[in-house]
Parts: sequence; C-alpha cells; structure tokens
Amino acid sequence: MNDNQEKWISIDEAAEYLDVKPGTIRGWLRKDKGIPAHKIGKQWKFKLSELDIWVKSGKSADI
Repeated sequence: MNDNQEKWISIDEAAEYLDVKPGTIRGWLRKDKGIPAHKIGKQWKFKLSELDIWVKSGKSADI
C-alpha cells in the first residue's frame, strides 16, 4: 500500500497501535514531542507508516 492509499487513523487507534493510552498521545501532541500527526479539521490524525518511522528513529524514546 503506498502512502496515498494508507488510511488516516485516530488518536485512539494510534494509541492502540503503539500500546499506550490515548491520553499519552494527547500529552505528546500538547508538549510537541515530535509525534507525526496531522490536524484534519479539529481532529488529529496519524498514518501508521509515519508512526513506525518515528519509533524506529528513536525519537519516541526521547519523551
């Protein structure tokens, strides 16, 4: 699946994927911890491929 076909996921889905609580994701967003997120309307959305790159880069460990 290429990047254009990958679906956007919600905070709850991203939290489940990363095995953290949704509040943890919201905290990372609020504290600008570099989690790759895109605001679409009033909602934050994520792509799994971008989350994977972020975790593999080690940036998620700097939190």
